[in-house]
Amino acid sequence: MSSKEVKTALKCAKESIKNKEFKEVLKQCKAVLKLEKNNYNAWVFIGLAACELEQPDQSQTAYKKAVELEPEQLLAWQGLANLYEKTDQWDFKDELPNIYQKLVELYVSSDRKKCYETIRKLSDMYQSDKDYSKLAKVWLQLLQLKEEEGVDKMELLQLWQQMIQLLSECLKENEQNHQTQRHLITAFEKAMVLMDPIPGEEHKKTSADYIKCLSELPGEEAKMRAVCESMLSLYPSQSYPLEVLSSHYLRTGVQKEEALSCFSRLLHLVPDSGLGHLGLGSKALQDGRYKDAIKSLEQGLKKVSSSGGWYNLAEAQLKMHGYSDSVASCSQALALCVSGEEELRLNLLRLKLEASVRSGGEAAADQALETFSQVPDAEKGPNLIALKGRAHLNKGQVDQALKISADLVASKPDLAQGLVLRGLAHLAQGQQQQAEERFQKAMSQDPDCGEYYFLLGRLYWDMGEESRKDRSKAHTHLLKAAKLDPHLGCAFRYLGRYYREVAKDPGRAQGCFRKAFELDATDVESGAASVDLSMEKGDMDTALAILQSVTEKATPGSAKWAWMRRGLYYLKVGEHQQAIADLQAALRADPEDWVCWECLGEAYLNRRSFTAALKAFGKAHQLQPGSIYSVYQAAAIKQTLGKFKEAVAEYLQVTAHEEYVPALKGLGECQLSLAKSLMEDCRDGAAIGLIQQAVKNLCRAVELRPDLSCLWKLLGDACTAVSTVSPNSAQVLVPAPLAGSDAHAQGRTLTLAQTLQVGERCYARALKLKSEVPGLWYDMGLNYYHQSTCPCPTEGDQNSPSLLLEKAQQCLKKAIMMDSGNHGYWNALGVISMSKGLENFALTQHCFIKSIQVEPNNVVAWTNLGTLYLKKENIELAHNAFKIAQSLEPLYVNCWIGQALIAERVGSYDTMDLFRHTTELCMHTEGVKGYAHWVCSTLLDESIRDSELYRYNIVQMNAISAAQVALTKYTERIQSDPNAFIMLGYLNEHLQLKRQALQSYLSAVELLQPRSSPDMLAFALSCYGRALCSLGRWDEAVQVYNSTPLQELRDLCWLALACCRAGLIAESINSYERALALASSEKEKAYILTALALLQHRQGNLGSAKTLLFKCSVLKEPIPESLLCLCALGLVHGDATLASAALAELLKQGSSSGSVVEQRCLLTCALLALQGDFRAVQREASRAVHTNPGNPSLWALLSRLIPQYYPQRANGGAIAGHVACLSNMTQGKRALLHSGVNQLANGRHSGEDRHRNALKTMQRAVLLCPDDPATWAGLMAACHTENTSCYLSGSAPSRRGLDQILMSVISEKVSSVEEIERPLAQSLEGWVLQQAVTGLMMDGKLEQAEALCLQVLSVSPDHPAVLLSLRQVQCQRLLAAGWGTVLPDAVLEQLHDTVVGSPSSLGAWPWLAEVYRSQGLLVRAVVALRQNLQLASQFGMQSRQIASLLRLALLAVGPCMAGVAGNDWTDLAAEATAEALKLGSFPAALLFQALLQYATKMTARETKRLLERLVYFPSQDGPVSVAQVASWYLLRHLHAKNDQELIDVLLRHAKMNGDERLQTFHLLLSSSSA
Repeated sequence: MSSKEVKTALKCAKESIKNKEFKEVLKQCKAVLKLEKNNYNAWVFIGLAACELEQPDQSQTAYKKAVELEPEQLLAWQGLANLYEKTDQWDFKDELPNIYQKLVELYVSSDRKKCYETIRKLSDMYQSDKDYSKLAKVWLQLLQLKEEEGVDKMELLQLWQQMIQLLSECLKENEQNHQTQRHLITAFEKAMVLMDPIPGEEHKKTSADYIKCLSELPGEEAKMRAVCESMLSLYPSQSYPLEVLSSHYLRTGVQKEEALSCFSRLLHLVPDSGLGHLGLGSKALQDGRYKDAIKSLEQGLKKVSSSGGWYNLAEAQLKMHGYSDSVASCSQALALCVSGEEELRLNLLRLKLEASVRSGGEAAADQALETFSQVPDAEKGPNLIALKGRAHLNKGQVDQALKISADLVASKPDLAQGLVLRGLAHLAQGQQQQAEERFQKAMSQDPDCGEYYFLLGRLYWDMGEESRKDRSKAHTHLLKAAKLDPHLGCAFRYLGRYYREVAKDPGRAQGCFRKAFELDATDVESGAASVDLSMEKGDMDTALAILQSVTEKATPGSAKWAWMRRGLYYLKVGEHQQAIADLQAALRADPEDWVCWECLGEAYLNRRSFTAALKAFGKAHQLQPGSIYSVYQAAAIKQTLGKFKEAVAEYLQVTAHEEYVPALKGLGECQLSLAKSLMEDCRDGAAIGLIQQAVKNLCRAVELRPDLSCLWKLLGDACTAVSTVSPNSAQVLVPAPLAGSDAHAQGRTLTLAQTLQVGERCYARALKLKSEVPGLWYDMGLNYYHQSTCPCPTEGDQNSPSLLLEKAQQCLKKAIMMDSGNHGYWNALGVISMSKGLENFALTQHCFIKSIQVEPNNVVAWTNLGTLYLKKENIELAHNAFKIAQSLEPLYVNCWIGQALIAERVGSYDTMDLFRHTTELCMHTEGVKGYAHWVCSTLLDESIRDSELYRYNIVQMNAISAAQVALTKYTERIQSDPNAFIMLGYLNEHLQLKRQALQSYLSAVELLQPRSSPDMLAFALSCYGRALCSLGRWDEAVQVYNSTPLQELRDLCWLALACCRAGLIAESINSYERALALASSEKEKAYILTALALLQHRQGNLGSAKTLLFKCSVLKEPIPESLLCLCALGLVHGDATLASAALAELLKQGSSSGSVVEQRCLLTCALLALQGDFRAVQREASRAVHTNPGNPSLWALLSRLIPQYYPQRANGGAIAGHVACLSNMTQGKRALLHSGVNQLANGRHSGEDRHRNALKTMQRAVLLCPDDPATWAGLMAACHTENTSCYLSGSAPSRRGLDQILMSVISEKVSSVEEIERPLAQSLEGWVLQQAVTGLMMDGKLEQAEALCLQVLSVSPDHPAVLLSLRQVQCQRLLAAGWGTVLPDAVLEQLHDTVVGSPSSLGAWPWLAEVYRSQGLLVRAVVALRQNLQLASQFGMQSRQIASLLRLALLAVGPCMAGVAGNDWTDLAAEATAEALKLGSFPAALLFQALLQYATKMTARETKRLLERLVYFPSQDGPVSVAQVASWYLLRHLHAKNDQELIDVLLRHAKMNGDERLQTFHLLLSSSSA
């Protein structure tokens, strides 16, 4: 092929490259190479094609061949670069920089743009490879080309800056390449030359970067200093160059003048510069100014933390003997040490070891030993070994210290440290002479060490008696120690002790202590002594300055001594708030300091923060129980707060330890205050007891300090306080000396007058001591005034009331002369002048007006002035005075009483409200009596009973209870007012407090009998007789009424009632006939005729009774009570016609009172029961409740009737009883019993509901009515129910053995019931006996049951119920004794006769039927049950009827299920269930019907319907067992029909209801059928 063909082939290859036909390219190029082996283009095209066909090795070979052929041609080199860039092979990447470098050489002369691009690529590769040397050369090459090209300065500057940025990375990578560093410096210098303007921000930033770069380059310190100085000359306000220089000087340790100048200039520019402070601190440490060094270094380290700075600080602190601080600084420095600082680390460990040893303490010693173990080759250093020995000594390991010191002394006998260690070890063993020798020898070895002089001086200070007498040696050595080491604070402390205790020079002592404290702020002794000495000198400013400096630096929980001293200072000067804050800070440091707690309590007390003070003193007493002061102050605070009872208890604690007069005084004051508060509540007996105790304690105080007039004054107050009490109650026992008896005699009991005279003598003694006190004259005057009001003054003219009033008046005038500005004195003089015996009304008015002028806001004076005007019949002025008093003090009761008296006089309707308001304010005799009078008057006025005024005043305001409580207190204090006792008795009657009413009336009678007031006495006797009737004391009532004139209708009626209840029927009839003659209205006659009718019926005169009742009904004003009696008469005698007619007439009268409505409902229900309509009984009671839902009696009646006539609704009956209990507690007591009976009827026991069951309800009923035998019988039934439920559930009963106990309790309660309730109580007692026998039989205690029956029969041999119980027990014993299941006919006949002999025992026939059934005598069992059914119908007991019918049905279903031939049993079962369902829907009856259907037609559809009704739709009131039994038979029915779908439904229903037994039954049926 010719050259033309070669060109053609290459052209075709080029076309193929354009068309991306690279295989064709290879084919054509290979053809060319066959002809022309060294064809450059062919090899280039092969390289390109192979590269595109991803054949990198072939492509590389081709390109390299081309390069060899034409090394100066670009095409092959470009191809190689492209190949290496596209191919990810490590060998290609390694060769790529060389390719770029060749391209750069080729591009320089041909294409500068591509040259720069290639240089950029090459730079990026060197940068990624971190080859900074080659990178610098490339950039220099680039910059050289740019300079040759003549680009502008800005572009060159940018390039130099980029180079700086790239090469700065080598410093971050710690590359130690000198050539690269030189290139970097060159770049900085070139860039700074090109910058414009200078100075400028960019130049400043570059200069700072250049300085930073130079500071990181080794060997460039001189250039760095030069650049820093240059930058400072251009930018004098920049601190960075100074910071770099300071860091350099600190790192190199240079402390020349230029370094000091640098630090100072830096601090001048940046006052808080850490480097500047560190530099100055290092310089101060070098110069020996340790205090300045510590200050500067601490400030510097807050900003810049460096190991060297901490080391310098630790060294300075050690020099200043701040050992713990030095240890902490060493720890900080060690934590910052890096590799390469081994020498610094070693020095730090040695320094830390020394500081730890010198700081003392076991913890520091452990730290020192640990540090010693960290020091390399520590055992080779004698000084370090000596420090180790001292560490053992600090831990108390004297033996080890001695061993180390012995070794040191042996190896280094002249080593001072070893000698000191030996001396300290001897000192620890108490060998002071040997220690002295060692210290002296150490001192001779190192005479310039202040520590050795101090140790020797301290030894002399602490040595024996001789040394203590002569402290000069100690003084000399301590002075020497202070001179050699002026920073040794302990030396100055001992010097302070010397000057204070020996030289008696407080000035020098203060100076030494202050110096010691300045050197060591933790030296509490020096600080406290310095402050104390300053305060002794009166230099409070210095003391406060010291305390201020300590407290400012103190952390929470420290510097207790400073806080406490400053707090005491502020307490002394009266700055209580600041004192409290400081004392609280002291307590944070030591919460167990009881003295500090007492000081804090004092501060609180002075600030009037009583509660806080009380807590503080309480804490102090808790910490120090022996501190009497804390208890006394707590008592005083409680007295101030009015907590007198608690104060008395704490005062007694104080006086039990010692006879402390302030405590005795406070105790007497508190007891007197308690007595006064009790007297305000009319608790005079307790008040007298407290007054006696107060007098006794004050007498003890007076015996100790008879010179204190305040004690005599308090004694007088205590004796005068009894004037409020009734004279009968004012019997005060006082100590013999106070009563004027022999000091060794026992105390005397004084009357009211005698006690007041003792008070007079006490006031006289107080006046003798301080006659210039007007208050004592005032107290004396009041005492004389109270003596004048005493009803029984002692004999003698000097004690006559008028003379005593004169004395009182003179005393008050004396007090006014001494202090005319006291309004109380004027007021008291006015009261005395108005008293009976003086009655100087002009002076009285003047005194009251003067008192008001002195004090305009004087409620007492205004009230007294109003009283004066009221006494003088000036109503308008009195009203105005009282009105002003009310406006001044609305809670002052006397002004309200005055207004009430005015209202009473003018006949205002507000009178009662005003009197009631007085009783609400406080207890005042006038207000109480007035209110009670108006309450009784309103109650007696029957004409306003239905008015709104009555409902508000009496009912809404609870007037009866309020008046009764207030009047009870009144009669306790004023026991000579018969009217008050009569009113109290009347109120007690209204509240059903019968015994209290009787006692009140008796007191009134006893007070009136000596007086000549027959009308009042007759009225009181009438009330007394009525109270006796209320209590059932009829015979006494008859005697009382017979002692009255019997001229009043009410007296005759009450006498008739008393005679009737006492059994004197004839006398009762006679009294009623006399009353009938006195009756003035038709209504009164109707009531009397009704009572006479009841008496006639009681005597058996039924006709006369009816005649009298019919006569009542035809009067003009008929009364419902007569119709009620007529209806009851018809019910008692079974005359339904009469009862219905009377009831109809009663209903025609319309609405009546609540009691009549209840009686109507009761009679209606009784009539319905008599007619046999038991459901209607429940409906009638429910109707009455719905008509009168607010009547609790009707709710109680409904609860009572339901279990007897409609037990299916027993749950509702229990709710009705609960409502009655909530509505009215009086009705609720009985209703609670009815509610429990309903729960018993409903079978509610604790197994179903632990909180709402019959037992819980009956227990509450017994608690509320413990005297009612019915509640105890209910409790007995509830216990029996619980035991029965336990038997049924298979658990052991927990209430065994209670039957006989409860029976004895019920017998005791029955014996105390009233005569009218005796029959019911006896029948209840019979039921209880049967229940007890049943319980014993259930427990298997047949012998005890039989013995119990025989015991009762021995007392009542004809008791049929007991005889029946006996036969039941005996029958049970026969069956249990092994007679088998067959009883002899004679036994059965005897049992039958016994049951027949007990016609009223409805439970006997079912029992007999069960005996017959057990013997197989089913027909006789049916007869017995029919007999029981007949008796239940006869007695109208529906529940018994239902029970009998269900028993008959159950008895008949048994043979039917057994398949007995004939229809008799089937018919009996059908008849019994039908009759039961007529009376109500009973699940048991429905079950018996279903079982009967199952027995006759097992697979019938009706059988399934009946059983499904019981299973899937059970009655809510029905027992669960009914549904379960029905489900069993339904399952059998479905199995018989093989209805698997319905079986599954039934099983799911059983699983949902938790009936696991049905599941088991299903498995048994399935297995048996398989």
